[in-house]
Amino acid sequence: MIFAERAFLGDGWAERVRITLVDGVIDSVTPDAQAQPGDTRVQALLPALSNLHSHTFQRAMAGMTEYRAAGRDSFWTWRDLMYRFAARMTPDQIEAIAALAFMEMQEAGFAAVGEFHYVHHQPDGTPYADKAELSVRIFAGAAQTGIGLTHLPVLYSYGGAGAQPLAAGQARFGNSADAFAQLLEAARAAAKALPADCRVGLAPHSLRATTPEDLARILPLAAGQPLHIHVAEQPKEVADVQAWLGARPVEWLLANTSINGDWCAIHATHMTPAETLGLARAGAVAGLCPVTEANLGDGPFDGPGWLAAGGALGVGTDSNVRISMVEELRTLEYSQRLRDIARNIMVVGEGSVGQSLYRAAAIGGAQALGRKAGEIAVGRLGDLVAIDLDHPALCALRPAQILDGLVFASPDTVVTDLWSAGRHQVQGGRHVARGAIVAAWRKALAELAASL
Repeated sequence: MIFAERAFLGDGWAERVRITLVDGVIDSVTPDAQAQPGDTRVQALLPALSNLHSHTFQRAMAGMTEYRAAGRDSFWTWRDLMYRFAARMTPDQIEAIAALAFMEMQEAGFAAVGEFHYVHHQPDGTPYADKAELSVRIFAGAAQTGIGLTHLPVLYSYGGAGAQPLAAGQARFGNSADAFAQLLEAARAAAKALPADCRVGLAPHSLRATTPEDLARILPLAAGQPLHIHVAEQPKEVADVQAWLGARPVEWLLANTSINGDWCAIHATHMTPAETLGLARAGAVAGLCPVTEANLGDGPFDGPGWLAAGGALGVGTDSNVRISMVEELRTLEYSQRLRDIARNIMVVGEGSVGQSLYRAAAIGGAQALGRKAGEIAVGRLGDLVAIDLDHPALCALRPAQILDGLVFASPDTVVTDLWSAGRHQVQGGRHVARGAIVAAWRKALAELAASL
């Protein structure tokens, strides 16, 4: 039982709301209720967001790639550094890093995560005895933290557009379509030990890392589960695919696949107006990672065009250089303001930008992860987050301004409690397993630092 002084229901706030959870699902929502003995009491309750795109292993690199070397730094130079780092990680370290990242996500207000997982093999590319060994390590991190996990094993077969061979730094990622199908089957079998809200989808990494033939082979394996793909993160990627296939990536996918609401188009950044309209109408979620996209110099998403087309969107933490739910939302809006030299962009018509962003990301993120969540309503998963209305960033605001204050003025520490499918994992602002998770993280990072 949860009793909230205020709760965001649908499009507005309700007072004195009592919520019951049964087996992780919301069983009743009662406004104007009375608190009862034993209720968990919070000030303001929101549907928690789903983090729709993460590479947890990159959390260990945060702060290590901000030194400018000779020449011009770009996404591609950053990627080379990431490959060298990824080559050194052991399974134990990958597990510890995943747990730390998942814990930080929950403390920041994310109840669930889509883990876009492409580190599959030993450093030289040899598969582990258990093909799903490193997926199982991600599962262990999820089990320790209690986060809602949508695991997305990645097909990564080639080093670039046109079926170029994998580079040395990509050896841990590579699978043929047939080997990937075996890995996916093993991961789905292992995931049966996780809570019922967790699932295993799949992710062709990008058009540049596969071929039309392999893509046709693996897409049916999604079988109604979430399907994520990088689509248009960098202009060079778009140009390389166009030179190879005669069409831009999103253009090609729209013409040659059956995109629907199970799809999440990660980094749908460099699209034409026609691609924007077509992808939105197909029902796919635009998977945006504004902090990482800013950190890597990817460029801004066409927010106004996407909203005008009625597209769904969500946010993710991607490289995990900074894990913050509120910073992802505010960076999305600020990227639009910097490009357009205007204010209050990410809302249709008039209204609260904070509310528009938050509600869209809650619903779109849940869709992208295949979770029946994103709203506080009967039958939805208990993915819930509570915030502190006495915090200096929020204490002077009227109810209609709370989400604006959360998105644009608040630190992560306004989060007091978080439930992932009813699992009360953050209490009093701290994850219930924080001590053990941080200790394992420190050990892993000390070992990694010694190997660099």
